[in-house]
Amino acid sequence: MSKHGRILVAMSGGIDSSLAAVMLHEEGYEVIGMTMKTWDYAASGGSKKETGCCSLDSINDARNIAVNLGFPHYILDIREEFGDYVIDHFTGEYLEGRTPNPCVLCNTHVKWDALLKRANNLGCEHLATGHYANIREENGRHVISKGKDALKDQSYVLWGISQDSLSRTQLPLGQLTKKEIREMAVERGFFDLVNKSESYEICFVPDNDYRGFLKRRVDGLEERVKGGDFILQSGEKVGKHEGYPFYTVGQRKGLGIALGYPVYVTEIRKDTNEVILGLEKHLFKNAMHVGKLNMQKYPDLLGQERETMTKIRYKTPSAPAIASQIEKDRMEVIFKEPISAIAPGQAAVFYEGDDVIGGGWILKSFNA
Repeated sequence: MSKHGRILVAMSGGIDSSLAAVMLHEEGYEVIGMTMKTWDYAASGGSKKETGCCSLDSINDARNIAVNLGFPHYILDIREEFGDYVIDHFTGEYLEGRTPNPCVLCNTHVKWDALLKRANNLGCEHLATGHYANIREENGRHVISKGKDALKDQSYVLWGISQDSLSRTQLPLGQLTKKEIREMAVERGFFDLVNKSESYEICFVPDNDYRGFLKRRVDGLEERVKGGDFILQSGEKVGKHEGYPFYTVGQRKGLGIALGYPVYVTEIRKDTNEVILGLEKHLFKNAMHVGKLNMQKYPDLLGQERETMTKIRYKTPSAPAIASQIEKDRMEVIFKEPISAIAPGQAAVFYEGDDVIGGGWILKSFNA
């Protein structure tokens, strides 16, 4: 009989999730490791070797940790549910002229549900992952809070997890830094993990060529969208583009147009296949609407406004704003200072101190 009960640990094969499993095993949990196979990159027709969390090497690395420590390890094939939800959403968002964030969607709507379902089948009370974040309780609510390591904090990608899922989740790395995790791995002799490079690419687009992926995924896409106009803020047409799905708000490089001065994509108009270009100053907006909300700390802020630090991209610093829940599933956010390149389709996350109040998907940006 284990000291703390049985726990399912999501293991990608990398150092973070591996050390999460090691720590829980050492604490006396009955650990069951599970590695998810989300995508078979060869099926996409890409040219780069399969890497990252879906690769055979990563699966073997996770299994080796389990074998060394003497706990069971399983491979969970969720390629069908992953493809139906995450990849269809990914392609659909680009076809709508938005910029998707598939990793957030996968975390909150596929991985947790899939893992907790298997946790139930295996008699596991809890689920653990290697995210750098914390979970705490306040007024009966389970709230994601920032991790100790500010450079590795992953609270932004966890805003969409339900209360039921959070109540069964443990995040062992929340109070540790990446440096401390590497030191722990060295102390235990896991040198391969310390030296292993980390992948920051989308698992199903490891060559980072999302345009090529869309072309292979959507039959006839190039013919359907090619030949649209590049249009300046003034309304002047200045050239033809390859098709609106192949551009994102804020993009400067790879436009294939030379005007003698730098221009950026400021807007994408799907209905007319137009890509609007402007100067850097034209990227700045001070307001946005956010939908498909998941409110963690406060379940109902309808009709209320609250000061927040709001984050619109994982690697972009949060900014002070007033968030007002104007509808059941819509937040209006007014920033104190204009923000550059607010891209529809990306996630917006609202913070109060270190706590995630909630989050949602950016619907549109504007100047209020």
